[in-house]
Amino acid sequence: MKSISRFIGATLILGMLVWTLTINLAIAPARATIRQLEEAPGQMVYQSRQTLKDQHDNNWEAIAFKRTPPNGKTSLELRLVGFMSAVEIDRSKPLLLADSMGKTLAADDTSSTLFTDLSAPESNVGQYDIQPLLPQLHPEIPLSLTLPVIDGEAINLSVPPSFVQDWQILFSSK
Repeated sequence: MKSISRFIGATLILGMLVWTLTINLAIAPARATIRQLEEAPGQMVYQSRQTLKDQHDNNWEAIAFKRTPPNGKTSLELRLVGFMSAVEIDRSKPLLLADSMGKTLAADDTSSTLFTDLSAPESNVGQYDIQPLLPQLHPEIPLSLTLPVIDGEAINLSVPPSFVQDWQILFSSK
């Protein structure tokens, strides 16, 4: 009888540990890793990739990347890629970054540096200069991105605090 009680107790404890671990892994925030690539001799690219969801539950890939050419003049940009072909990004307008405290910042479109054929850019891909804005972002304050489109409703993307932290780490990396 005593061994059955021990077995049941041990099984319950093990079950609670497995349940706790499963719940913690399920709700843990997604973290991106920062990748380092050598694009050309002496030119490094550091990037962080994450997936964001818009207000219609569509996935968007957010790629923050820092390019360090041999001349040392770095740039930090955010590329947004929609996985639906029906959206056409309005490149004449900036990407808006708004926090929950009412602060709104605008990131200039740099998509012209992305496409080799400017007469036929991919309509669902946009690229923005976020380097001057990063020092003004606070990871502890929720952030949303508003992506302008040609026809229809602007795309709204919620950005988790961990993503903003990754972008700032990327910005400060050597």
